[in-house]
Amino acid sequence: MDVDYDEDAPQEKPAGRKVKGRGAEEDDRYAGKAGKFESLEQDDEEGGPARSIEGWVVIVSGVHEEAQEDDVFEAFAEFGDIKNLHLNLDRRTGFVKGYAFIEYESKAEAESAIKGMGGQALLDQKLSVQWAFSKPGAGRRKRR
Repeated sequence: MDVDYDEDAPQEKPAGRKVKGRGAEEDDRYAGKAGKFESLEQDDEEGGPARSIEGWVVIVSGVHEEAQEDDVFEAFAEFGDIKNLHLNLDRRTGFVKGYAFIEYESKAEAESAIKGMGGQALLDQKLSVQWAFSKPGAGRRKRR
């Protein structure tokens, strides 16, 4: 019995390499509603502070290592209603790492805290207060 092994083999080899994995072929995974993600409202401003999901967050650096959450809360509560305060501790020593995140409801409250507490002392240590999140300025390239 004669067998021709070339019958099943393709006659022509495809041009180029076969690409496997994501992007190898057109798919509709991101078509329609599935590819649209939630985002915050955009202002026309370039640069400046950016709002987080729940409020306006400032970062306070230079916090004394023995400061308590109440110390920081009392110092910053005079500028507005604090929604959230994170005072991170070092696992090994148990002392404050030296920074805190404070979240205010309104931008005006956060701005007044930045202006009022920037350069002030808390437990004999000078604080630096800035916006935690900011929009890219006109000089920076936007992401695609």
